Amino acid sequence: MSHLRDASGAVVCVHGEHDHPDDDQHHVHDHSHNQKHGERGHSHGLIHRSIVRSRDGVRTVSISLAVLMVAAVVQTLIFILSGSVALLADLIHNFGDALTAVPLGIAFFLRSEWGERIAGLFIVLAILVSAMVALYESINRLIHSQHLSHLSVLAAAGAVGFIANEIAAQVRLRGGRRLDSAALIADGKHARVDGFVSLGVVASAIVVALGWQIADPIIGVSITLVILRVTWDAWRTIRDHH
Repeated sequence: MSHLRDASGAVVCVHGEHDHPDDDQHHVHDHSHNQKHGERGHSHGLIHRSIVRSRDGVRTVSISLAVLMVAAVVQTLIFILSGSVALLADLIHNFGDALTAVPLGIAFFLRSEWGERIAGLFIVLAILVSAMVALYESINRLIHSQHLSHLSVLAAAGAVGFIANEIAAQVRLRGGRRLDSAALIADGKHARVDGFVSLGVVASAIVVALGWQIADPIIGVSITLVILRVTWDAWRTIRDHH
């Protein structure tokens, strides 16, 4: 600020231009500070991607697990009534398929990529074990034949298995692609093929109703071969994922 005299001799105060830059700088500083503070405040509200992925993975696994467990329980009740080895093969596989979700869910919960890979290998092993058990039971029934009953209920059990596995496959495959999880994709493929395997149980009920009792264990062996193929495909998915 400077002081000048006018024509009458009175003192006049004049504001220099340098006063305004200071004010502008102060304004800019305040705006910048507020903006940065606002940005920091906004970032505090963000959730890390790994946490979002973890929650999504756990939710996906939990939904598919619940669907398959319900189907397996229903099939168990029907197996007790019918005694079908084709249904037993499918039942064992469905229980194994449901339980493979447990280590995978734990891996997602812990946000561990290493854990997901281990869970994927466990899934492959579980599929292989279920195939071996189903093969044993099928061969045993070939040697020691057993009359089947409640064929309409048996066919219904196969339908239940197909529907449940297709739902689980949809949930797992979509989640696996969304989360880029090889283990979840492998488990989804497993469930999808399982659904078609369940249709084998329906076929078994139909052919036995036509009088071909021997067809039941033969279909059980066929289901085992399909399970082995799924095992190989699941292993390749885990192995080739980077």
